[in-house]
Amino acid sequence: MKRSKINQVIASADEFLKAHQFYLPSFAYWTPGAWKKKGAEVREIVDSQLGWDITDFGLGNFRKDGLLLFTIRNGQAGQTAQGQGKQYCEKIMVVEVGQVTPYHFHWLKMEDIINRGGGRLLVQLYNATPAEDLDQTSDVHVSMDGVAHTFKAGSVVELKPGESITLTHHLYHSFWAEGGRAMIGEVSLVNDDKADNRFHHAGGRFPDIEEDTDPLYLVVGDYEGYFRPENRP
Repeated sequence: MKRSKINQVIASADEFLKAHQFYLPSFAYWTPGAWKKKGAEVREIVDSQLGWDITDFGLGNFRKDGLLLFTIRNGQAGQTAQGQGKQYCEKIMVVEVGQVTPYHFHWLKMEDIINRGGGRLLVQLYNATPAEDLDQTSDVHVSMDGVAHTFKAGSVVELKPGESITLTHHLYHSFWAEGGRAMIGEVSLVNDDKADNRFHHAGGRFPDIEEDTDPLYLVVGDYEGYFRPENRP
């Protein structure tokens, strides 16, 4: 993705979130120059991969297959296994009309996906087979706002603003918005994008970035190039 496109997506998403009275923490707006002055005091942000996150899932067409996320809080997988640190994660996402997050599941993470406002969120569901393919035959069992539901394989579930669905391990899901762009929350166990995503077809979780302009704000993949732990205020 071009950096200019990433900047545009972030600016538009930030405006949308504020219009729905959802406000991000101050580090969302640190400039690249400000990041270069940060030291060990911000290591949690870096190590937990907090902040802006944009992906085209390695498919090269963000508008068709993509997602804008901001990770607000998160633990770290190594600490979680030892019962230490934060055991949870919270994200906010902006999903465009018809913009698909491809089929994927998590081996470890269990999550609630919540429609916080805007349009409707459509979620398509399949169990995973032992070979990690889409199970075309078995029913899917989910909880939606505390109510148990059973759906046929491949069913599309609609979440209106205020509604949510709990996604368990090994449950393939794909989603997109209809009726307007949607502000989607995620509350989950610790998120580990490096080791806990099983995509059915997508090529990758993080995009290659073409630097055609300076970053407006950093995305999580930028931290390595800007974070200087030896610096202290």
